[in-house]
Amino acid sequence: MNTFSKHPFFSLLIIALMFVFIVGCSNQEDTASEETGSDDASSEESTEESDASSTEDNTSYPMTIEHAFGETVIEEQPERIATIQWGNQDIALALGVEPVGFSAANFGVQDDSGLLPWTKERLDELGVENPNVFQDTDGLDFEAIADSNPDVILAAYSGITQEDYDLLTEIAPVVAYPEAPWATAWREQVMMNAKGMGMEEEGQQLIEDTEALVEEKVAEYPQVEGKQVVWTNFSAEDLSQMHIYTPADSRVKFLEELGMTVPEGVTDMIDDEESYSLNLSSENAQALSEADILVGYGNQELLETLQADPLLGEIPAIERGSVVFIESDSPIVAAGTPTPLSISYTIDEYMEMIGEAVDQAAE
Repeated sequence: MNTFSKHPFFSLLIIALMFVFIVGCSNQEDTASEETGSDDASSEESTEESDASSTEDNTSYPMTIEHAFGETVIEEQPERIATIQWGNQDIALALGVEPVGFSAANFGVQDDSGLLPWTKERLDELGVENPNVFQDTDGLDFEAIADSNPDVILAAYSGITQEDYDLLTEIAPVVAYPEAPWATAWREQVMMNAKGMGMEEEGQQLIEDTEALVEEKVAEYPQVEGKQVVWTNFSAEDLSQMHIYTPADSRVKFLEELGMTVPEGVTDMIDDEESYSLNLSSENAQALSEADILVGYGNQELLETLQADPLLGEIPAIERGSVVFIESDSPIVAAGTPTPLSISYTIDEYMEMIGEAVDQAAE
């Protein structure tokens, strides 16, 4: 029996209801699809924002820095940076940060400012007219350091003692040297201090830029590569002994970076590999016999005094004059313990002096 033809009204009603049902289901699927798409877009946007946040700031706090005295915990991004002793202020300045206070340089300064020329130049570039300089060349001025109200104290290149460290930590967290006093190479100095400032990425870029500069300048003096060097200090008042900086010292590490090596005659006499210096009797002058050149603090008058000495005058480098003596009243005297600022300021003069001494050794 054909029900559809006998009851057209009911048939049409059923068809209409089915149509409404189908359309309704379709609309629900479209709505669900739109809502899902909206959720996916929102999730994508949230992920992108999270990734952007991670890219902008990869430093997380609290931060722990290990060093010779243990660990220092820095709870949050420091804003007020103080530095003490040698060269640490140059790291902050090179990274564009004015320290709230820093130690006066104790040699190589030509006026009473306590500022080496490269430090002064960078301060001028940053528009700093009256820097807070701690007059602590005879010992740390704890009161002045405390008065600067620092959030962190940078001392990655320094000679602070355990007692100094304990007193400083009462003022603010301290970034001390990694292993031994006065033995932090300039790269480590940059990375430790930059980390203490929450600027590790910027510190790494500073290292790369400085390395590129050194490589460029060293390439101009190919004769320096592979030459043997000893950093030796003599006193005209007492020629019975000599003072040698070891490969643990940043001065010697930098000479090695310039392509030179330390003779085995010197390294064999080092008992403590962490010690930055060694005192030798002049009776051990033969330890310097393999050196192509000597580097040290002094002047032409001192060289002539050494050449006239019956024992020290027999050292080949002294006899032929292949010596780089750096005068105490010259800023170059401070370049031996390098920072990125001092390297860029002095490397042309320093490499010229070394190159001339190497040429003298070859004659």
